[in-house]
Amino acid sequence: MPPGYPEPMASSLRVACVQLNATESKADNIERAERLVAQAAATGADLVLLPEKWNGFGPPDFMRSIAESLDDGETFAAMSDWARAHGITLVGGSIVERRDGREKLSNTCAVFDPEGETAAVYRKIHMFDVEVGGQVYRESETEEPGDRPETCEVEGWKVGLTICYDVRFPELYRILALEGCEVATVPAAFTLYTGKDHWELLLRARAVENQCYVVAANQWGSFAEGKAAYGRSSIVDPWGVVVAQAPDEDTVIAAELDRGRLEEIRRRLPSLANRQPEAYQWPTEV
Repeated sequence: MPPGYPEPMASSLRVACVQLNATESKADNIERAERLVAQAAATGADLVLLPEKWNGFGPPDFMRSIAESLDDGETFAAMSDWARAHGITLVGGSIVERRDGREKLSNTCAVFDPEGETAAVYRKIHMFDVEVGGQVYRESETEEPGDRPETCEVEGWKVGLTICYDVRFPELYRILALEGCEVATVPAAFTLYTGKDHWELLLRARAVENQCYVVAANQWGSFAEGKAAYGRSSIVDPWGVVVAQAPDEDTVIAAELDRGRLEEIRRRLPSLANRQPEAYQWPTEV
């Protein structure tokens, strides 16, 4: 390709999701994730997605103990090495990040390109502070919200970065779609209680309303204090069809994303093009 010319857009993108059940052993989680990332890369994936908080999941004190700096954390370094070793773009799910001068942690998704360089960093915007299934979750006790959407490019495809609870906030996904995203990634530790009713529903809704692919890597199984994650990592096409879904185990799923299908759906049912933004007014109290 001559200098100054844009890279050609690939007509397809091979993606893979890693699903695992994180324990309170950081070393064990990293070792298992390394094997699963290698398995995902072996499917021919261009993009591999890890789940939310995959290097360790537990009570607040435990999460503080495993937090890392983006600059020199062992988990961030491992992900960089894996991306380079396999020649993939690794969307690193999320891990808890410690930043200088900040009292609270961030729930951070770092993306590494095939050379192992940091391609994007997204910090989860929406804090999971809820009471469901007899369990209380207070993410804001230890973490602070991010303040902006983030995107990256993979093989000419624009990818929007989100994390777990973000999937309940459609305005974030619409912003990403309007910024040109064709794929949204959703690393998650979506709860068993809410997952059985809402996980697939929300993923398919975000895909249909934004006419994009949704690639979602979830944790599965019990993790702490009687809590459990739903699993069923999924890849959903722009028509809302689930093209791949994981069973309840540590595993990898993969699928080929077809830009032609996305463009055909947007052409035949042009809901994004038919928007009337001048008629949309936010309530004054928002």
